[in-house]
Amino acid sequence: MCTQGARISKYPENEARWVQVIRRFCAVFDTREKIGAEKKIPRPTVSFESYDIYTVIIPPLRSATHSTTRRTQQKVKMPLLVYKESHILSAQQLRNLSEHKYSCFSASLLDPLLQPWWNWLVGQTPLWLAPNLITIVGLILNIVTTLILICYSPNGVEAPPRWTCALCALGLFVYQSLDSIDGKQARRTNTSTPLGELFDHGCDSISTVFVALSACISCQLGHYPNWLFFQCFCAIALFYCAHWQTYVSGTMRFGRIDVTEAQFSIIAIHLVSAILGPEFWLTKGTSVLSPSIPLTLVVLPALIIAQKSPENLFTEHASVYIMAFGMVAAKITNKLVIAHMTKSEMEYLDWSLLGPSLLFLNQYFNCIVPEIWLLWFMLIWGTQDLLRYCSQVCLEICQHLRINLFRIPYNPKAGVPHPATASVSSQSNLGSSADKNGGTSHRKYKTKPH
Repeated sequence: MCTQGARISKYPENEARWVQVIRRFCAVFDTREKIGAEKKIPRPTVSFESYDIYTVIIPPLRSATHSTTRRTQQKVKMPLLVYKESHILSAQQLRNLSEHKYSCFSASLLDPLLQPWWNWLVGQTPLWLAPNLITIVGLILNIVTTLILICYSPNGVEAPPRWTCALCALGLFVYQSLDSIDGKQARRTNTSTPLGELFDHGCDSISTVFVALSACISCQLGHYPNWLFFQCFCAIALFYCAHWQTYVSGTMRFGRIDVTEAQFSIIAIHLVSAILGPEFWLTKGTSVLSPSIPLTLVVLPALIIAQKSPENLFTEHASVYIMAFGMVAAKITNKLVIAHMTKSEMEYLDWSLLGPSLLFLNQYFNCIVPEIWLLWFMLIWGTQDLLRYCSQVCLEICQHLRINLFRIPYNPKAGVPHPATASVSSQSNLGSSADKNGGTSHRKYKTKPH
């Protein structure tokens, strides 16, 4: 009810226009009484609370409408972290979520060995501790330890202190342990809900980023930016593909070498960096056995892919299969020859291994892409990579020696070769006792009497 009559009488006569404005607003928003001699005006359809300007422009009415404005603000007040949309999940989605049942199949090698540790750990956990709280604590520890490592080596080039690598190993181990017992705690306290599964996988999606980044920094992979990019985004893509497979099949499947094995492998990387120093990973092989590593990275995937291919990839496409892997083998063989001739060290990792890696990962995820497509991609990719590599090497050597690749400076009248070519050929002939092309004639020439 409008009760502004007393306030109106206090206004001076020279402010009669403000009195008229106040009476008009009172007539609009209060239809239960008459103001002065004016007629009662029907109440408009717009609610009184929508006119915030009424409480701002007309100061005399602010105290009378203060309680109404407060109630209005309470109605529209939203939590700080609310998404900009009022509802993200529809009613049907919420009903489907309440009916969701977690389905999982695991053939992990390490999970059975770690079950006693996880069972003991969950037995020490208080019953009042919420499973989601366990998950978020593990995630926070993992993020904090990784951020400490990043502070010392933001680009993955600087060698971080060894204790930071050890701290990352500890943080990842704690996260892995807590992530493994949150579901056990939920079943133990009879508080299993679909929200728990969503919260768990949501935290895993965040942790994947930090785990992959910490492993790359611990290995100082910043010296190889392409591999740093590939490793980090490959981990992100693998996590997405795992849930893509779950989305299609309805069951989350863990292979014999899966998340647990990957996490403990990264823990081992951190421990090696902590014990031997991050510079250890920059050491390239120089022993007589080190060239076996690149060959193993080609032959072993070729054997595994051929044996496990559901499309009988090798049997049905033997020629394409051998050519595809042959191009990769030719690339690493050329690198071995160059390492020998230049008396340099041989690097293990190479972009030609992208094709075998994709075939292997495709089989791991139950052949999302037809294998023959990836095999042809591997052949094309490996061929162009080999040609580009060999071309670049030949051009660099030609530029250094100042020679042409497919031409020689031949003058039919003079018959004198280019000095650089002559010096190279003479050194090679003197250093060899038997040459395929004219070795005998050279020996006869040397034995002629002067």
